[in-house]
Amino acid sequence: MELQDPKMNGALPGGAVDLNFPACSSYRQEHEGFLPSHSPSPGRKPAQFMDFEGKTSFGMSVFNLSNAIMGSGILGLAYAMAHTGVLFFLALLLCIALLSSYSIHLLLTCAGVVGIRAYEQLGQRALGPAGKVVVAAVICLHNVGAMSSYLFIIKSELPLVIGTFLDMDPEGDWFLKGNLLIIIVSVLIILPLALMRHLGYLGYTSGLSLTCMLFFLISVIYKKFQLGCAIGHNETAVERKSPPSLNTSCEAQMFTADSQMFYTVPIMAFAFVCHPEVLPIYTELCRPSKRRMQAVANVSIGAMFCMYALTATFGYLTFYSSVEAEMLHMYSQQDLLILCVRLAVLLAVTLTVPVVLFPIRRALQQLLFPSKAFSWPRHVAIALILLVLVNVLVICVPTIRDIFGVIGSTSAPSLIFILPSVFYLRIVPSEVEPLYSWPKILALCFGILGVLFMAISLGFMFANWATGQSHVSGH
Repeated sequence: MELQDPKMNGALPGGAVDLNFPACSSYRQEHEGFLPSHSPSPGRKPAQFMDFEGKTSFGMSVFNLSNAIMGSGILGLAYAMAHTGVLFFLALLLCIALLSSYSIHLLLTCAGVVGIRAYEQLGQRALGPAGKVVVAAVICLHNVGAMSSYLFIIKSELPLVIGTFLDMDPEGDWFLKGNLLIIIVSVLIILPLALMRHLGYLGYTSGLSLTCMLFFLISVIYKKFQLGCAIGHNETAVERKSPPSLNTSCEAQMFTADSQMFYTVPIMAFAFVCHPEVLPIYTELCRPSKRRMQAVANVSIGAMFCMYALTATFGYLTFYSSVEAEMLHMYSQQDLLILCVRLAVLLAVTLTVPVVLFPIRRALQQLLFPSKAFSWPRHVAIALILLVLVNVLVICVPTIRDIFGVIGSTSAPSLIFILPSVFYLRIVPSEVEPLYSWPKILALCFGILGVLFMAISLGFMFANWATGQSHVSGH
């Protein structure tokens, strides 16, 4: 595609741009961050991005990527801490944050080498046409699974919250049925936002979503100081549903290990999944460069690490080992503050759905209409079809969560670990990074780690089904 910049001259036949033309010198200097840090091989010209001129600010990009990272799994992090210990949990969370940042570094490096900012096209460059199909399928399945999990939360929680506010029975009134409410939310809130042409426009709603989650965090901290130790005190109005066999003393464990730890660790490994959104956000970033986009990723991951750590710590220090997988269920359901928190979480989840939908639409367009110009009818039709499909799945297939649980256990490690490492090994030329260089050895180990996480996640999920148990849900 041509770069839409009326100020640029020096156009060459075919829509290319002569970067040696004087008027283009500032553009060339501005985009040096796209180029590989090493000199290109003889006879090869450095790759340049010519697909789109981004206009989204740094701050809005941070909001969008942070919103993509933030998942419903935050409600279960206190449960994860209860089964790993405070220090072990924080150390593990930090390691996962650093690994996610490294994974994004691999993606951006590959994008800079070949001048491509589309995940699907990187797959094609690395693995051929089959790679493009595989990447598009992984992104679509993963994000459709994420959308379905968010709509499931709305379906199950929104009737309870509205019913409590209105002092009505959610089961008795037709207008409080979960199936009807998710259709209303999809039509009135999600669809209009999903019809935005550019992801950058969702920066404001992403900021509102993060504000809702910040309110959730502040409320958790406030409740800790209000309730103190909420174990064994009936006057706290905490609804305890934990089995009596649990050690419910008000004593924090720094390091611990039990059978539940092996279920929570893989879930934590996927706490920073945002990779399908990275390259679309990169495409729309104002004054884009590899360093600038890496800074967006680092700020987003750092902010989410702080929010995750604080939420888990204060939630755990309120309920200790009796904390449940869904932490909000531990508080009194009649508490007005907690009702407002639940409503805020539902709003945050709702505003995340359009951000998750954008990479699916982009993947489908790259796969089915790679050479077509932008079309509003096609843009609207894809969003409408996706929302109808997900609504039908959530309403008509109650077991779809189990199906997408398996898909998530394979797609998440593929997006975080396996695909970025394969791209790096295949795309970065051997004359730039020899096969036995440290960067490529690290990328190979990173991919092997992803395969290990995939095997562990699938193993524990099948063990869940075999024993009929249910554990904390993931991203």
